[in-house]
Amino acid sequence: MSVLDDVLADLSAEGDQLRTAVAALDADAWRTPTPADGWDVATTIAHLLWTDEVAVLAAGTLTHEGKEAWDAVVLTAIEDPTGFVDKEALRIGADAPDALLARWDAARPGLMAALRAYPEGHQLPWFGPPMSPTSMATARFMETWAHALDVYDAIGVRPEVTDRIRHVAHIGVRTRNFSYANNGLEAPAEEFRVELTAPSGEVWTWGPEDAGQRVTGSAYDFCQLVTQRVHRDDTDLKAVGDDAEQWLTIAQAFAGPAGGGRDPR
Repeated sequence: MSVLDDVLADLSAEGDQLRTAVAALDADAWRTPTPADGWDVATTIAHLLWTDEVAVLAAGTLTHEGKEAWDAVVLTAIEDPTGFVDKEALRIGADAPDALLARWDAARPGLMAALRAYPEGHQLPWFGPPMSPTSMATARFMETWAHALDVYDAIGVRPEVTDRIRHVAHIGVRTRNFSYANNGLEAPAEEFRVELTAPSGEVWTWGPEDAGQRVTGSAYDFCQLVTQRVHRDDTDLKAVGDDAEQWLTIAQAFAGPAGGGRDPR
């Protein structure tokens, strides 16, 4: 199995888990507010399916017609760069739950087919830097997982936590310098050592063993932190070094402006 196939399998499993949870809800429950300000369950699913659809458009840009479709989306985004994503989520989220599920059921396999078919060595355009199919799949996993947490919180479900979150942890570590730049700060020159304990008990590591700046703790807490689904004070993460501690207060694995994070519990 290729790396892309591995990520797509995990993305499929994570989406299946969320779909099972929301498919069991009645129409009123779909309107339950989530911790994301202004978004309910329906808005969240709408955002996920829309982003999958747009990623398929990005994968179609190797043809003239496909590039025109992608360019139209980009031009619309340029008109309202900070509000475009929210507007689309709220617009689509107004649809009935059955319609949302049907559209999402089409978008998910559509994305996987598009990424598998994308030519090796080429990168997909995106709203930020272009991405390889594997990077796009990993980003879609991260976003699906993070938004699913909002839904589970809203409907009072405790989902299974699996080692699939390694994809989120990897992005969280790789985006360290982005987090600094996104907050108008200069990133430290030295690499950090990150040691995280996975749900299975395995220890995942990044960075040199002798690094002076270190982060250790639960991979689940780290993934919640870098997707800004938990406050720093509500994690078991331990930082050695001022730079490592500062990073944990600004960590952000997702694109866009610096997020406001969550309040302490």
